[in-house]
Amino acid sequence: MVKDTKLYDLLGVSADANDAQIKKAYRKAALKYHPDKNPSSEAADKFKQMTAAYEILSDSQKREVYDQFGEEGLNGGGGGPGGFGGFGGFGEDIFSQFFGGGGASRPRGPQKGRDIKHDISCTLENLYKGRTAKLALNKTVLCKSCEGRGGKSGSVKKCSSCGGHGVKFVTRQMGPMIQRFQTTCEACNGEGDVIDPKDRCRECSGKKISNERKILEVNIEPGMKNGQKVVFQGEADQQPGQIPGDVVFVVNEQEHPKFVRNGDNLHYEAQIDLLTAVAGGQFALEHVSGDWLKVDIVPGEVIAPGMVKVIEGKGMPIQKYGSYGNLLIKFNVKFPKSHFASDADLKKLEEILPPRVLPGIPLKAEVEECVLADFEPSKHDPRTANGRGQSYDSDEEEGHAEGVQCASQ
Repeated sequence: MVKDTKLYDLLGVSADANDAQIKKAYRKAALKYHPDKNPSSEAADKFKQMTAAYEILSDSQKREVYDQFGEEGLNGGGGGPGGFGGFGGFGEDIFSQFFGGGGASRPRGPQKGRDIKHDISCTLENLYKGRTAKLALNKTVLCKSCEGRGGKSGSVKKCSSCGGHGVKFVTRQMGPMIQRFQTTCEACNGEGDVIDPKDRCRECSGKKISNERKILEVNIEPGMKNGQKVVFQGEADQQPGQIPGDVVFVVNEQEHPKFVRNGDNLHYEAQIDLLTAVAGGQFALEHVSGDWLKVDIVPGEVIAPGMVKVIEGKGMPIQKYGSYGNLLIKFNVKFPKSHFASDADLKKLEEILPPRVLPGIPLKAEVEECVLADFEPSKHDPRTANGRGQSYDSDEEEGHAEGVQCASQ
């Protein structure tokens, strides 16, 4: 409910006019009263008033304050009829409160209430496809019965003891020292106003607020990122003389078992067999979209372990652009077990694969021939009791260490 319609009346629009209607009305009036079109002093004053009104009503935050508190919710600092133009309010400057005044007070407008923040957990699938969640919010609202006054119309009086602030500054002399401190006003119990008990609102018992349960529909758009926010302006707790804060939902991206997100790109590790890696083939994966992707590896294109390839356009949706990031695939190659082929088949491989690279050893160097064995930590780790001395010959034990066996040539 709009407390004061003066600014709307200046522009000739209703209190529920939208931004486009307000802008259109101001343009029309500006053509009529602009000093270049109408040089009279009355037109100049009218033009200034309408311009000041438009500056407030075209600003969503200032308009909200004006609708709720009227002209007294806007300061007397300069901008138009009746002294509206910015944010203003009550209270003396803090320096004058402590040091006895003397300077001009600094006006304060209605304070904005505390924002309410909630994490909303989203899987990578949710962030790819989008998600709509309905969440219940319990909050305080201004009592509808008394419109947040706490009592009947006209029965609520500003506390004369604290001037409606709810707090007072008390000065005490302790020896040579003078102490000045703030305390809650005992006359109004910090509420700032006084209501006769018989006139108190029956619904809220004079508290001015009541509890309300509201369902908010949170729309998670495709492509949203971890930490991104969905804001419901003015949906937090309401308090008299205060601008409600916002309800903020923060996206909390859950870890995915197969995909890792990096910006708009997705990373995936694929395991393929050695034959597919060297001779071509196919592999498949289930995408976060829910679809299965079948990927061909062209025969002759060798995939080395750790190699990274890309499938373009299969990453995350990119907000506002209607496009997609990329899917980066890192390959792990699964090698066959030992002795998987006969000697004859290995000879055939020698004919197909590139020739071996022989080790380069200087002609006059002393050479020891060694054979590899399987590593066993308990047996070959020199830091353990069982493994001490296993990697070298010992004067106390005969024979050679197990593991790598060497013989001089």
